[in-house]
Amino acid sequence: YSFCTLLGGGKGGNQMPIGCLLILNSRGDILCSRNYRDYYNVRNVGEAFRTQVIATKLSDRSPVHNLGGVSYLFMKSENTWLVVATKLNSNAIMIFQFLSKLIEIFRVYFGAMNEDSIRENHVTVLELLDEILDYGYPQTTETEILKMCITNATMKAESMKTKLATKQLSDKLTGIIGWRKDGIKYRKNEVFIDVIEEVNVLIAQNGTVLQRDVSGKVLMKSFLSGMPECKFGLNDKLMLESEAKTAETRRSSQIDLEDITFHQCVRLGKFEANRAISFVPPDGEFQLMKYRTSDNVNPPFRLLHPSCKSLGKTRLEIDFKVKGEFSSRLNGTGVVIKVPCPKNTASTKISVGVGKAKYEPEHQAIVWKIRKFPGGSEAMFSAVVQLISSTSDQKAWSRPPISMQFQVPMLTTSGLHVRFLKVHEAKLGYQAVKWVRYISKAGQYECRI
Repeated sequence: YSFCTLLGGGKGGNQMPIGCLLILNSRGDILCSRNYRDYYNVRNVGEAFRTQVIATKLSDRSPVHNLGGVSYLFMKSENTWLVVATKLNSNAIMIFQFLSKLIEIFRVYFGAMNEDSIRENHVTVLELLDEILDYGYPQTTETEILKMCITNATMKAESMKTKLATKQLSDKLTGIIGWRKDGIKYRKNEVFIDVIEEVNVLIAQNGTVLQRDVSGKVLMKSFLSGMPECKFGLNDKLMLESEAKTAETRRSSQIDLEDITFHQCVRLGKFEANRAISFVPPDGEFQLMKYRTSDNVNPPFRLLHPSCKSLGKTRLEIDFKVKGEFSSRLNGTGVVIKVPCPKNTASTKISVGVGKAKYEPEHQAIVWKIRKFPGGSEAMFSAVVQLISSTSDQKAWSRPPISMQFQVPMLTTSGLHVRFLKVHEAKLGYQAVKWVRYISKAGQYECRI
């Protein structure tokens, strides 16, 4: 969510006061600065940072240093330093998020964040800092809002020439919807939802699943007119428990989601109160949310009976089967299985039931590629690896795990599914067309041999 939301609003919060902000070049010379407290001397702050951080290379160890009772928090972009100094107990994470956003703003305005761009646009940099920060507290970091009131030689603030644009600017600053413009119109109103999950699995040689978790994200592509209000529902355990216990919700499988993060458009107050995901979506493509879960994760592929036998000192025999543990109506695509081999591999004799496999020395592995893998089916792999004999004593081969890459469309490994998406536009009153797609793909997917 937005940076200003984190602050709890303007100067009223005391979570992240910035004492002074400096932009320095790689030698430590001050290019630009703003002082927000009377008890800081900008020249002394810059000199202390130059002599005790840059010159001593302390910046390589930590991005936070305390020198003489002043905390220095800094980030580097190309050949410039952004430095915040504060004597108060400020929230470091928020300051770093602000500095990251500030670098992004400068890149949008000047095309780069370096010494030349700061020197050439010195006046604009000061104007931006004055607009973004008030008494050391960030007010707005939305580039679309800033463009409407501050422009440089490459930007023309046409919207500021009319009274309508002035009203739009005021509405955006007070209405907290800086991610969407008014007056958007489409002939056909559509929403596309992609639920993409990366499954991370570690399977023991006997088939026991040692580790399993899913990292997922929900992507949306919005082509909606006006200012639509959207409400989004998943089979999240807490969301279902907060709703009325109808027969339908009791039948729904419940997923326990963890580490949920949202796009800034989501109303966090409503989500905390009743787990309702409501928002006014940005126009076009954006990431609505990210999540993680380790609850009830079903690996889509299993390696059956993997074995690696030594046939003397110069031969290995590797055998296993792969089975698709998902519906026969679905197909895995782009399946790539890497079977590691010792460094002294001379040649291989490979037999596979489907697809193509060959030894690739650059990967030190046999790479088995299967374009299409039907659910419920099995595929056999067998290989004899010929090794180069060596007179010197070598370390025993560590037998790295077999790894997999794949995609399975229309499958979520966690069982997550979209229960509903409601779109309501009070003025236009249209019915939006909604499309949902699910994709499961491999993250770190390994099986020991």
